[in-house]
Amino acid sequence: MKKTTMDLDLANKHVIIRCDFNVPIKDGKIIDDTRIVESLDTIRYALGARAKVILMSHLGRVKEQADLEKNSLTPVAILLGDLLRRPIKFINRTRSEKLKEVIQNMKEGEIILLENTRFEDLDGKKESTNDSELAEYWASLGDIFINDAFGTIHRSHASNVGIGSRLPNAIGFLVEKELNALSKLNHPERPYIVILGGSKVSDKIGVIKNLVEKADKIIIGGGMAFTFLKAIGYNIGGSILDSENIDFCKEIMTKYKDKIILPIDVKAALDRTESSPNHIVKVNDLRLNELGLDIGPETIQLFIKYLENAKTVVWNGPLGMYELPQYSIGTEQILKYLIEHNIETILGGGDIVAASKKLGYKDKVSHASTGGGATLEYLGGKELPGLKVINEK
Repeated sequence: MKKTTMDLDLANKHVIIRCDFNVPIKDGKIIDDTRIVESLDTIRYALGARAKVILMSHLGRVKEQADLEKNSLTPVAILLGDLLRRPIKFINRTRSEKLKEVIQNMKEGEIILLENTRFEDLDGKKESTNDSELAEYWASLGDIFINDAFGTIHRSHASNVGIGSRLPNAIGFLVEKELNALSKLNHPERPYIVILGGSKVSDKIGVIKNLVEKADKIIIGGGMAFTFLKAIGYNIGGSILDSENIDFCKEIMTKYKDKIILPIDVKAALDRTESSPNHIVKVNDLRLNELGLDIGPETIQLFIKYLENAKTVVWNGPLGMYELPQYSIGTEQILKYLIEHNIETILGGGDIVAASKKLGYKDKVSHASTGGGATLEYLGGKELPGLKVINEK
């Protein structure tokens, strides 16, 4: 069992907390503050334990000079100060003499936030490749390291594995909550149903391979369903196709045909715009250029039939193009059914959590993960480098 925040004495220590403030920002304003809000418990605990708190996070990808301005953590610092109701000292550098001086002069209960850790990627991807010199420098700023960024726990970066391997460490409350929720899937109450959506099969190969033996059924919708349908000979019109993974889908459908549940009808249109006319069509009757953009009513009832007796459901990826109301119906109806029937439901991060929030169901499910790739890799049975480096109790 990994050490948690409460296993450490934080009093008068410089405590580096790696958070996940990778939030969507448009025109300088934060659109969804979920990940910031989820980090507050660990930060507040550290402040209450009289720590000197140093916050670190990435934001977006930094590949060129223009990315520096649009991916600054300045808006995060402002919102974080409002949420915590205390001043946040934002240092718009990832390393500098000023930064060291400010940290050395910190008092108990003070907070500083460093600039986006991926600013270090502009020169040789030092953050993303876990550069040892950078990791050494960041570790020198603190006495204790807490990893509370579940969304990057599957990465080996300087700001998580690099610092964590050099300081006494623990996981934060958010990571602890994520692991407790996901670990239930190691011994789920049955029937255990997996729902997979989203666009690409390639994103879910590890999950499918790992869970097809463990789950009682795997329900597949969204864009990725069309690659499976194509693999078994169906006409899919102009729907999205992950052509590189048709053979994988054929293999799965051959070996586990009784476990995989696919759509039987879809809502189709000629393009992905809101104004384009749509209609319900059987999956094999899609016309040449038609796109399947949501599951149809017969498919909704089919999926519900397999969910009727479910005790545990894990769901990754929406069942349609939920961003447009007319293609969110499948996702909404299945979410509604699971909640109304009190079925233990874990949403596996990414777009399904965004969809559930937009549709008003996020706070009604058993657990909505803040991870995207991290949740997928956990469900796929992969080792998580950011977790591996944390000390055992």
